[in-house]
Amino acid sequence: MDSLTDFYERIQPLQTSFASIVPFQAFSDKLLAMDFTAKNDIWRKEVVENVALFATTVNGVLRQAKAKYGIGGYLEHRNIYARSSVFDGTAPRRIHLGIDIWGREGTPVMAPLAGTVHSFAFNRAYGDYGATIILTHHIHELQFYSLYGHLALKSLSRVSEGQLIKQGENFAWLGVPEENGYWPPHLHFQLMLDMEDYKGDYPGVCAANQLHHYAQNCPNPDVILQMQRYAVVDF
Repeated sequence: MDSLTDFYERIQPLQTSFASIVPFQAFSDKLLAMDFTAKNDIWRKEVVENVALFATTVNGVLRQAKAKYGIGGYLEHRNIYARSSVFDGTAPRRIHLGIDIWGREGTPVMAPLAGTVHSFAFNRAYGDYGATIILTHHIHELQFYSLYGHLALKSLSRVSEGQLIKQGENFAWLGVPEENGYWPPHLHFQLMLDMEDYKGDYPGVCAANQLHHYAQNCPNPDVILQMQRYAVVDF
């Protein structure tokens, strides 16, 4: 059995025990499925390359749908990454490896399950994660990691490596663009089976020729979030 299959088999029976990652009430808060692929012409070049306009557009989409949060992105091919040289290279990186939860700046971020702080950093480059925290988790013999990107800078001042974060604990908040890598406020949540010697960072977007490796190391985060089933499509 490969490590990814083993991960899913160990996690799935525990799904009902995980805490919410943001203050989302499934039966009262609307959750909008957001599509950032090229087929959605809302995300034109002139929109995503203007930080203020990008944020206004995301907020407008949520407001029009009367949604508290937006969600989506796992293994989604997104041309929006052309807005930043962070994603350039011999093979441009365009495939998203986590799930994004779009919401208001200052939204509390909670730990879905208990863990310890593996590392944290301010990845300050334009288009990067901004304030980032990574937790280590153990479930019986299983060890894996969760990454929380695009946070408020104050989140980093309240953690230290090795610190215990309890399940359901509010340990971070969504940041404004100047703190979150110059994106509209949202949380990038990602799982990793192996940190591959990274600290305070791990690729959240990969090139097509890297997809097999990263898809094997980065399980679908919704196995823990359990939010996609509540998402509705309005456009």
